[in-house]
Amino acid sequence: MIDIQSVTKSFGDVQVLKGINLHIGAREVVSVVGPSGAGKTTLLQIVGTLDKPDNGAVLYGGRDVCRMNVRELSRFRNREIGFVFQFHQLLPDFSALENVMIPALIAGIPEKEARNSASELLDFMGLKDRISHRPAKLSGGENQRVAVARALINHPSVVLADEPSGSLDSKNKEELHQLFFRLRDEMGQTFVIVTHDEHLASITDRTVHMQDGLILQQTALQPSLSEEPTPTIP
Repeated sequence: MIDIQSVTKSFGDVQVLKGINLHIGAREVVSVVGPSGAGKTTLLQIVGTLDKPDNGAVLYGGRDVCRMNVRELSRFRNREIGFVFQFHQLLPDFSALENVMIPALIAGIPEKEARNSASELLDFMGLKDRISHRPAKLSGGENQRVAVARALINHPSVVLADEPSGSLDSKNKEELHQLFFRLRDEMGQTFVIVTHDEHLASITDRTVHMQDGLILQQTALQPSLSEEPTPTIP
C-alpha cells in the first residue's frame, strides 16, 4: 500500500533521515518507536505529505505523492489520509459535530451528508450524547475520540497518528488503543503510529525501531495483515 523508498531529509546541516526504506501493508497497524531525535515525526510528516523529502519517493498504491503539484497533493491528503495528533487540535469555537464535519466540507461533500456522516461516526465513538459540546466541555479522552472521528470522516485509506495517547491517562489510553484495532477490523483502515508508549507498541502488528535517522529493526509481534509478508530486519 505505502512504499517509502530511500527517503532522506535534512534541516540545515543536520540530516534527520538517512535513507529510509519501508513498506506498509493495507490494514496493518504499525508503530514507529525510538528516542527523541530519531526522525520519527519527520518520517510521519513526509508519509503524510505535510513535508517533502530531499531525495527518495513515497508511493501510495504505486503513485509517487512527492511528484504531485500543490493542488493534487492537497486533494490527495484530504481524501486519502487522516491525522490524529497528541493534543487533538480541535477548533475550540466549534462543537464536536462541527469539528468532525470540517474535512468533509473541505472535500466538497454537501453539508447534510457531512452532518449525517459525522453524527454516525461520533455515535460509533460512543459520543452520541456529546455531539453538540465544544472541546472545553469534553474530557481529554472524548476530545481524542472526536479527533479520530474527524480523521475518518472522508474514509481515508490510512490514518497517521503522532503520540495519539501521549496526553491521556491510563484508562483513556487503553480505550484509544483498542479503538484503533476496532477501526482497522471494522472499517479497514491502515494505521501508522509514532509513539513512546511501550504497551501500544507491544500490541501493534509490527514495530519499526528508529535511531539517528535510520531504521534499525522491524519486529512483527503479531501476524501481519499486510498483503505481503514482512520479514524481520536484523
